Parts: sequence; C-alpha cells; structure tokens
Amino acid sequence: MREACFRPSALVVDLYELTMMQAYHLEGIEGRATFDLFVRRLPAGRDFLLVAGLETVLNHLEALRFTNEDLEYLESLRQFESDFLQRLESFRYSGDVVAMREGTVAFAGEPILRVTAPIIEAQLLESVVMNLMHLQTLIASKAARVVLAADGRGLVEFGLRRTHGTESGIYGARASYLAGFDATSNVEAGKLFDIPVTGTMAHSYVQAMDDEIEALRSFVAAYPETVLLVDTYDTIRGVERVISLARELGDDFKVRAIRLDSGDLAALAGDARQRLDDAGLERVQIFASGNLDEHLVAQLVGAGAPIDAFGIGTRLGTSEDAPNLDIVYKLAQLDDRPRLKLSTDKATLPGIKQVWRQNEGGVAVRDIVGLVDENVPGRPLLMPVMLEGKRLPGIEGDLRTARERAAVELQELPESVRHIEIEVDPY
Repeated sequence: MREACFRPSALVVDLYELTMMQAYHLEGIEGRATFDLFVRRLPAGRDFLLVAGLETVLNHLEALRFTNEDLEYLESLRQFESDFLQRLESFRYSGDVVAMREGTVAFAGEPILRVTAPIIEAQLLESVVMNLMHLQTLIASKAARVVLAADGRGLVEFGLRRTHGTESGIYGARASYLAGFDATSNVEAGKLFDIPVTGTMAHSYVQAMDDEIEALRSFVAAYPETVLLVDTYDTIRGVERVISLARELGDDFKVRAIRLDSGDLAALAGDARQRLDDAGLERVQIFASGNLDEHLVAQLVGAGAPIDAFGIGTRLGTSEDAPNLDIVYKLAQLDDRPRLKLSTDKATLPGIKQVWRQNEGGVAVRDIVGLVDENVPGRPLLMPVMLEGKRLPGIEGDLRTARERAAVELQELPESVRHIEIEVDPY
C-alpha cells in the first residue's frame, strides 16, 4: 500500500537549475543525461550509511507539476521567456530512476540513486532529490547505530520538538522506524506511515498537582497501562511512590514501566530495579531517556544497566554529531559520452555505474563500483525503480519491507563495522 507523504512544490529548487534549464532550452540541448547521487565521504565517526528517502523521491517525481501560481511567480522574476514558461506548464518527469532500495547499507563514493532523463528534466531535480534523500539517509544512518548499540532493547523516537522543522521531524520518525526503532512519539508520522505511536507523561503533569503521588494516581486512573515518570523531584522517592501506588491498587495496578529521564541512569536503574523486584513488581520495566545517543546507549548496555527500552530524541532528530552528509548529484554521462569532474577533492567517476556487494559466509566483505555492463561477481545493489516517469510494478512504498531489509543488511555487516566506535579502514 502506497504511503502518504508531503509533496514539495515544483519551486523547491535552486534558481540556477531553472536558469540552466532555460539555457538548455534556448540552445536546443536535449541530450539524455545520467546523474549520480552519492555521498563523497562519510562524516567522522561513521562507518556506513543506511539508504532512506527513495519512496519520497518517487512520490515527488510522479506528482511534479508547475501550477499556474508557480508560473506567474516565475514570470514576475523577469528572467524567463514565455516559450520556456509554456514548456514548464506541460512539464512531466519522463525519465528513469535506478536506485538502492530503502534499507540498503551503502558507503562513500557509491551511487545510491541514478537519474537518466532529458537533461532539461534531470537538471531540475538536483536540489530536491538531494534534499529528500539527504535527510532520511542521515537520520536512518544515525538511528541504525543506535539500534546496533541497543542490542535488542526497545527504542522509541522522541525527536520532534527539536528537529529542524516539522517536516524534518515527520520524516526523521519515518527514517528511524525504517532503521529498526519500534515506535515514535510523533502522531502525524504515525498516521502518515503507519508507525506505532507511544508516549508517557511530562514533568509538568506532576508539577501541576500539590503531591507527586496524587499526580501518579490521577494519571494511572486515566491510563492504567502507562509509563510513569519518576524523576520530577527525587528519582528513588518517585520509585517508592510507584511501589506504594501498586500496593494501594493491588490487582488493578497495570503500569507497564517507569521512566528515568535524568541523573546517573545506570545507578538509578539498578537501584530502581532492585526496589521494584523486592516489591514483587518484576514485570514493571524501566524506560530511560534524556539526551541519549548511540554512545551513551552502548555505555549503559555495556555496564549491564537493567534498562528495557530507550527514548532517543534531540541527538537523533538533529544527527547532532554529524548534522549533514557530503551528498552530491553529478553528471556522469550525456547521451553516449561519459562525463567527469576533476576539481580538487571533488573529482567524479564517469559513465553509467553499478555497485556489487560480495559476501563471504553471510558477511559483506567488499563493494565494487564498476561500469554497468562489466561482468562483476556479487549482488548488484542498484535496481530499476522508475521507467519513463512511472514506477515499475512492485515498486511500492512498503516501509515495513524496507525495515526488514535494513535489519538483514545490518546483520550482514562485519563486526568491525557494526561496532559503533569506528575502526581503521573497516570495510
């Protein structure tokens, strides 16, 4: 089933893309161009990428139209001739897309998406395709590291309030779920993408009442199977109040977990676990949050902290340690003529390419980038997904399939790459 999505306007482009299109139009340059989308180099501390955002790109390309309002605005800029604007009025993307499917692990220098179309069409797509693939691949790659660090413990995405815009929050939730998170707090993302939504309570609910146990009792009356926040004033005292409430309610006590949101989470979790177990509340889980990332999660897991699940927000939603990828969209071929760039530190490989992954014993050991018609052993990663502006049969927006693919791909990585502390030349 095709997922819902936001669709950017046709004007979500940089001006130079439109002026170049008009120059091609005026010069009669109509060649068929191939552009590669790839990440030049990985950010410091990162070993791999997890591809995400293809579904959003395909939705955009299928719906890409210039409205009358768009054309009126462009006319008002006094930079575009009437016959070019008439061409935009009937614009429909008619090209092909070949890409790594969502949930595929990728590395620097590898094309993750390839556009082949009349150059006037392919040029228009540069900024918007980079934008749509960049955000979700960035967040999915960060989220995948958290998944590996959590080692099977539950994960909830909490990032909306500090992401760089509401749309980033929504697509960040999608990317995190694709990477292996279990749920999101973002209700709109849940609706659009059919992601499980969950939530606890805020400190303000406890602060709004005169007594902490009164607040806990009130919230449990409204939501019996909730997660109770216990660190508003004193964490251990909060845990003791949950235990008192359990005794008070007896068999009617259905609280699923307590949430720790500050302090020494490892020590507090250990103390809380002991107190809950001594009170016969072994089934009550411990949920931790509070400026967590993959490194802190790995520390807590490595220390044996009895934490069952984590809420990850700001540092995931903003990809705080690496807030951008060096992602580019570069011309590789025009008609049958390969094209390259030789700029210092920005050279590109010419021609229409494929990426092959070679596995040994179920473990990925190397990727090879070559020309598409070369005979290279291994699994080809770039697959046709759109032909002449239309999705190929079976290329649907199935987020759960992408999530399953990501789980397999992460499992096949060598241990040195799965480890969140970067190794020297690990792949």
